[in-house]
Amino acid sequence: MLDRLTSMAVFVRAAEAGSFAAVAESLGMTPQMVAKHIAALERQLGTRLIQRTTRRQSLTEFGQLYLERCHTILAEVEAADTLAQTAQAEPRGRLRLNAPVTFGRYGLMPLVTGFLRAFPAVEIDVVLSDRLVDPVDEGFEAVLRIGALNPQLALVARPLQPYRLLACASPDYLARRGTPHEPADLAGHECVGFSAWPSAFSRQWRFVRDGTEHAVAVGSRLNLSDWGAMYAAALDGYGIVFGYERAVATDLAAGRLVRVLEGYELPARPMHLLYAADRRMTPKLRAFVDWMLRALGPDAPAFSA
Repeated sequence: MLDRLTSMAVFVRAAEAGSFAAVAESLGMTPQMVAKHIAALERQLGTRLIQRTTRRQSLTEFGQLYLERCHTILAEVEAADTLAQTAQAEPRGRLRLNAPVTFGRYGLMPLVTGFLRAFPAVEIDVVLSDRLVDPVDEGFEAVLRIGALNPQLALVARPLQPYRLLACASPDYLARRGTPHEPADLAGHECVGFSAWPSAFSRQWRFVRDGTEHAVAVGSRLNLSDWGAMYAAALDGYGIVFGYERAVATDLAAGRLVRVLEGYELPARPMHLLYAADRRMTPKLRAFVDWMLRALGPDAPAFSA
């Protein structure tokens, strides 16, 4: 029995060349074998693909439609073969990434440097920005994004572990102002605001306990656009801040910061790794996606500050 994909390839060449003899010569087979492949397809389809006379040959109406589908199918097969080849290739070349500033500094960098040590033929450019970028238009091969995604986004979105915040302050501040034990206590504290948040979120901090949300209005006399500055204010003993769990872990462990309201969780924000839906993903991008999913994917061990 003749291979159907081979028969399709022979049919495409015959349609393009206009004669069985030309196809036979280019493919290294006899004209009789070319005719057998075309006949096999026609038997399987139950209709003519090519009208043949002693002088010329031409595609039937169905043959023309079938030719278009064969082009698509054979292109997909070639792409699948290319994917298998690239999957086995060594990751190399320059990879351009974008990530939010705070996550990029405190969560992404240890993963990037580890990736570079594991794949010495790869170079990485990381652009940190809190604005929403267009990966395709701005030339980023992968983007880390925090928050809800646009459902119209024409990108592959791989879910990562949620972006979790903790409320914390310095021991000096808590010794002077007291330790809050429930969210309502924050009304009497200095709560440092983050101006990059929506104004409603900055004015009202929300906590969750046993499935119930607790919202408290806070007065932020100090509002900052950079979390690093908020972090410095907290270490200086000014007030209470929200901190990304990975960013404050070292200072919590060293006692320079203290987590407050431990019985309450701050609403976690979804986080995704985005990249173009490219069926010919490069080895460097595939390796980076796998690396991120092993470290931060839903099945990776949960981080504990």
